[in-house]
Amino acid sequence: MKTSDFYYELPQELIAQTPLERRDASRMLVLGREDGSIGHSSFDRLCEYLRPGDCLVMNDSRVIPARLLGRRESGGAVEVLLLRDLGGGEWECLTKPGRKTQPGARLHFGDGELAGEVLSVGEGGKRIVKFSYEGIFMEILERLGRMPLPPYIKEELEDGERYQTVYSRELGSAAAPTAGLHFTPELLEKVKEMGVRECFVTLHVGLGTFRPVKVDTVEEHEMHSEFCIIPEETARTVNETKAAGGRVICVGTTSCRTVESFAHEDGTLSACSGWTDIFIYPGYRFKCMDGLITNFHLPESTLIMLISAFAGREHVLRAYEEAVRERYRFFSFGDCCLIL
Repeated sequence: MKTSDFYYELPQELIAQTPLERRDASRMLVLGREDGSIGHSSFDRLCEYLRPGDCLVMNDSRVIPARLLGRRESGGAVEVLLLRDLGGGEWECLTKPGRKTQPGARLHFGDGELAGEVLSVGEGGKRIVKFSYEGIFMEILERLGRMPLPPYIKEELEDGERYQTVYSRELGSAAAPTAGLHFTPELLEKVKEMGVRECFVTLHVGLGTFRPVKVDTVEEHEMHSEFCIIPEETARTVNETKAAGGRVICVGTTSCRTVESFAHEDGTLSACSGWTDIFIYPGYRFKCMDGLITNFHLPESTLIMLISAFAGREHVLRAYEEAVRERYRFFSFGDCCLIL
């Protein structure tokens, strides 16, 4: 299977640079996975497509303000992007400029509130940086850090909460699980009132989610790893939904990857936690997920391969062509797609 099989033409002006004023005002393309049927709606009408007895699986991970702007002790600006907490004040990071942040380089942020030292350089230019500070690191980060927006978004975000879902609570992601950005507390309440159950998984999104597929053959791509958790209550809700004939609808590809990573062959779940590097592309047999709410994804990305596995490559590419014709807004701050 060729990576180029998942390419589509996207005009640059359709890449959303800012969120809408109202979260649930986004447009929603509705794709039938069996017949490829395409409909057009809006996210605030989501309840029309749900049934009592369904359940929504949502990723409650919260984005950390992982982008730090500071100065090198030797002079000059530096930017550090936190990727993974290694414990003991050490983080795996990306730094700019890389050539000026070699082992031994000392970095300063804020008014001396936070300092760092580059310990080593690893695969892909990733740095291990040891930070020194007084107090609680996450509180300092909330004051000094900025949201790590995807590379295709060029504008600064005025309100950092717009890059968080309204149900986010578990700090740890380097990028938002963006399918959930469309929900409002009011819409979630409507969903519950109609008899649709809600449950949560946690998958801390890494920047690998934006890493392009650089091989010509899909099967040769090496997927990045991310840490995820399925709580006992979520496993019970999903299992009861399945047993009663309801649909398990994942909000976002991160929720999908979590449940599919740990689902048993009969589609049921058990409470667990661990790392996943699951790579879902056409030919994959879904065990748990029956429906998906997702944003529009980059051409030739692992995420468009995932939804192609769920709804069929031809159906997905035709839907994307329709979305381009209809001038939908694409990617993180864009519109969404409901696949049932």
